[in-house]
Amino acid sequence: MNTQTMHAVHLKGYGGYDQLEYTDQARKPVPKPKEVLIRVLACGMNNTDINTRTGWYNRSVTSGTGDWTDSGEETESGGMGGWSGDIQFPRIQGMDIAGIIEAVGADICPERVGQRVVCDPYLYPSDSRDTLDTLGLLGAEFDGGFAQYLCLPAINCLPVNQECILSDSQLSTLPCSGGTAMNMLLLAGVGQGDRILVTGASGGVGSFLVQIGKLLGAEITAVATKEKHEQLVILGANSTIDRHANDLISASLSAGSGGGYSVVADVVGGDLFPEYLEILNRGGRYVVAGAIAGPIVKLDLRTLYLKNLSFFGSTIYLRETMSRIMEYANSNQLVPAVYQEYALREICQAQDHFLKKKHVGNMVLIPPFV
Repeated sequence: MNTQTMHAVHLKGYGGYDQLEYTDQARKPVPKPKEVLIRVLACGMNNTDINTRTGWYNRSVTSGTGDWTDSGEETESGGMGGWSGDIQFPRIQGMDIAGIIEAVGADICPERVGQRVVCDPYLYPSDSRDTLDTLGLLGAEFDGGFAQYLCLPAINCLPVNQECILSDSQLSTLPCSGGTAMNMLLLAGVGQGDRILVTGASGGVGSFLVQIGKLLGAEITAVATKEKHEQLVILGANSTIDRHANDLISASLSAGSGGGYSVVADVVGGDLFPEYLEILNRGGRYVVAGAIAGPIVKLDLRTLYLKNLSFFGSTIYLRETMSRIMEYANSNQLVPAVYQEYALREICQAQDHFLKKKHVGNMVLIPPFV
C-alpha cells in the first residue's frame, strides 16, 4: 500500500448518490503541530451527512429530509450546503468517528499513540472553546471520517477507558447521535421527575434521547411505528405511541403515568408541531434538533406566551456535552443501538437503506484496514 494515500469517499458537489466518489487514491493527511493522526475504525452515518450532500440546509428547501431528492441545481447556485454556509468540494464527510491515534504532531505527547478515542466533531478557534460563529464541523468545513484517516486537534480526541466494553461501531455513534441527544437534554434542563415525549425515537438521536433521558431520571414516552416499540422499551422507554395514531394528543396524554409533559424532545417537526405544544404543561420546554418531516411549522404565538413555554434550538454543543456523553460511555451506562454495519465503499447502499427509516438506532460505515 502507498503510505501517502488512503481509501475515502469524496463528496464532489450537491446532489444525488452520483456525487459520492469512492477512491483508494485520496491523500493521507499529515498531523500539524497540536494535531494527531486518527486511523478511523468506524464512522456513524446521520441525517446531517445526507442533508449536506443534497443541500437541504438551503432555505429554499421546505420539504422534509426524506422527501428531498434534489439534483443539486438549486443548491449549487444558492449555496448553504452546511449548517453555517456553503462548503468546499471535494469534501470528505462523516462526523461520528471512533478510532485510534496512529501518529502525533509537534507539541503532543507521543504516549497518546495507540490511544483509542472518540472524536468531538466541533473544531473551535485555537484561542476559544465557546465561539459559536467561528467554529467548524467535521464533514462540512473540515474533512471527516468517511476515510481511513483524518487529522484533528488533539483536544478533540476524547480517550476511551480500558474498562469500556463498547465496540468501535457503538463508540462511533456517540459524537453526533449521542452528542445531539445529550445536548438537547442538557439545554432543556432535563432531570429527575421530568416527563418527556421523544419524537423520532427509533432513529440515532431518538434512541439516545430515550436512554439518556432515562439515566437523567425522566419518564420517557417514545413515538415510533408499532413494529419498533418493543426495541424502544428495551432501550428504556416507559411507554410508546404509534406515530400514525389518529389522535396524537389523546394518545400522548393517556400514555405512561398520564397527563401533560414537561419536555418535548423533537427531531421530526412538520405538521404535528402544534400538537407537540398542546401536550406541554404550562412552563414546559420544547427542544428541537431536526426536521425530518419538514422545517416549516405553524406557531400560534399565544400558545407560546400564554403557556409560558421555553424553546431551545440545539446544534452546537454546550461545553460539557461531549464530556458527559463520554462519562456514560466509559462507565458502560449506555448501550448504543447499532442496527447495521456497512463497508465504506457501500455508502450509497447504506444511505439508501437509512432513508427508508425501517431501522432502530444507527448505521455505521467501516473503512478497510490494509
